[in-house]
Amino acid sequence: MEDGIGRGAEQLVGGNAGKLSAVPSTLPLSVTGATSDVRGIEPGSAGRRRSRSKVLLTGLGSALASGLAALLPLGVAPVAAAPASPSLATPSPALIVTPLPSPSAPLPPLAEVEFAALLKRGGLETLEPLCRRTVQEGDRQRLKRLRDQLLLLHPAPQPLPVVLANADVLLSCQAPEAALAVLDRYGPAPGAEQVQWLTLQWRVANAALDHRRAALALERLVAERYAQLETLSLPLQRRDDGTVVTRSALEVMASHLESGGQNRTAAQLLLLSRPAGLPGALRLQQAARLLQQELSPQELDALLESALEQAASVGAWGLVNDLLDTQAALPAGVPGAQRARERRLRLSPRLDDAYGEWLLRRGDPAASARREQLERQLRSPLQPGGHAADLPAIAEPQAPVAPALSPLPPAVSSPRQP
Repeated sequence: MEDGIGRGAEQLVGGNAGKLSAVPSTLPLSVTGATSDVRGIEPGSAGRRRSRSKVLLTGLGSALASGLAALLPLGVAPVAAAPASPSLATPSPALIVTPLPSPSAPLPPLAEVEFAALLKRGGLETLEPLCRRTVQEGDRQRLKRLRDQLLLLHPAPQPLPVVLANADVLLSCQAPEAALAVLDRYGPAPGAEQVQWLTLQWRVANAALDHRRAALALERLVAERYAQLETLSLPLQRRDDGTVVTRSALEVMASHLESGGQNRTAAQLLLLSRPAGLPGALRLQQAARLLQQELSPQELDALLESALEQAASVGAWGLVNDLLDTQAALPAGVPGAQRARERRLRLSPRLDDAYGEWLLRRGDPAASARREQLERQLRSPLQPGGHAADLPAIAEPQAPVAPALSPLPPAVSSPRQP
């Protein structure tokens, strides 16, 4: 895979990154979601399963571009990707989230007799909403029964639409490993059929945290032309308001590779394409973090300097601070280390970052006067200007008050018995 990514870099330099300009930017959250707005199909009919394939294959032109176009969700606009971690010292977790269904009002739990009847006679159209309802109820035992039934419902061989629908319903039942087993029953033909199969395989492997298979699905989706991953946006999560969080397929694949311990390959993939501004600066920062054990201090300094230029060009001063701190921590013999420290000291007063400047000066005996001045400026987060100044005040706990005791009545002596 690493050699293939190297070849992808050569393709990008050679100007071949635009071959997929017609490829749509967003893939669907689910197979069933991509056909949910089709008119003229009665719910629960056998034609609905066939319609999934029909809609996905409508209007095919070239095998890859049109295959992806058929998979686009209806009426969903892409949303900006979530940024990576701002610090090299704290790696960002892979932003890989299992797609969620649209929220709905919870329903009362089904009686066991009704559940058993639906499980016995229901098809995919019946079992899919039953899966979502059982997930809401949190009944793990019923989910296992649903998974077992779905694995037996359509034994191989089956046509592609049935295989995709079966795997998609298993994913709704939070059984991604079983969904992978169903997908493995079918060998897709090259072209649009393979695009549909690989897209769902990525979603299922992603949900199963099978990073190796997820990365391989994305690799095969672009036929090892890795720079073209930049043209695709993968859906990660549906928000409560219905909008979809997406992320570049190139960054998603790099996250899979990093999770699998392939840091060098992940960094090389990130460096294939360098968007301008903040996204590019964040990508360079992540690549520097992944390569900090591979590169020499001078090479790491050059990479951080490129990230600094892009972050400063858009005024991302928080990121600039983080990059300068990382650069200043390089070995003393690296010219960029001392330069970064000086730039960090000049930037701190402009950002009202007394604490950051104090950290840099606390080991310098010649700066004792300035250090004392900075110490007087340090404030509690709850004071004006602090990040927690606008939070509601927390009432001090009151000491428990002992209940007042009424005085005991005087003892009455009983008369002596003769």
